[in-house]
Amino acid sequence: MDNICHTLAGAAFGEAGLKHRTRYGNATLMIASNLPDLDVLVFLTDTSGFAFRRGWTHGLAAQAVLPVVFAGVVWVIGRFTASRQRAPHASVHFGWLVLLSYVGVLSHVFLDYLNNYGIRLLAPFDWRWFYGDAVFIADPVLWLLLGAGILITRRRGRVVFARGALACAACYIGVTLVSARLARDVVADIWRETRGTEPVTVMVGPLPLTPFSKVAIIDAGERYDVGTFRWWPTSVTFAPASIPKNDQVPEVARAREQSRQVREFLVWSRFPAWAITPTPQGSRVTVFDLRFMSREVSGATFQASTLVRTE
Repeated sequence: MDNICHTLAGAAFGEAGLKHRTRYGNATLMIASNLPDLDVLVFLTDTSGFAFRRGWTHGLAAQAVLPVVFAGVVWVIGRFTASRQRAPHASVHFGWLVLLSYVGVLSHVFLDYLNNYGIRLLAPFDWRWFYGDAVFIADPVLWLLLGAGILITRRRGRVVFARGALACAACYIGVTLVSARLARDVVADIWRETRGTEPVTVMVGPLPLTPFSKVAIIDAGERYDVGTFRWWPTSVTFAPASIPKNDQVPEVARAREQSRQVREFLVWSRFPAWAITPTPQGSRVTVFDLRFMSREVSGATFQASTLVRTE
């Protein structure tokens, strides 16, 4: 999920009563709710973010260690500040700081699991990707629910509104998870009936601002079929043309071998497809992922490319 949602989740937990458990409770919750995204620092290096993101800092080891380390940092800051202000040290409770940090970090990991970007939940023990395919990576419904709960609680001073917002958000997430699973089964069944073959992989993922419509991607072996799933009326409409993978083209094998950027992109890619464009120097080989084909419009680079020179 986006960091707006993570921050609102941390703030909602705080307004639900947890922020009063210790000094710096609210700050701890909101920062911890964004803490696993420390891996964005990879963009300051020459390592591809695709190969590193949502791995180490989102996996089991980080989930266990990060909250304790962060709580220790906040506790030290609290002790130092209290000594300077001559405030009672007991106002900073290490045990509660640890608990609030766990709430923030674990909520972050769970929210990230919900979308179709992926998360390596078991890292560093297992580097498989896990996908919820339930909620779009930036979901205004969650913003509205959590933001309203925070605002009303602060204005009226009653934690029931923040708790209600968290409960409503949990129900909404539950519905989207069930919807994603049922929609995937429907699409797979329709594919078998109409194509007469077994799909390799099926993804039915969320679209922005349209909870009753979803994008469907079917891995059919040498090609992908892309379509739209709708709940009311329940239907699946596939695009007339398939998208070839082109993964057996000789230039692709050479691109994999010679380009670290391509190899790192493939660490993250779920539905990779290849485009080969002739140039005077050779062939421009580009790999992209069908989940985010349209993201280039907004300036994001969800692809990797290299030039395979003519020998």
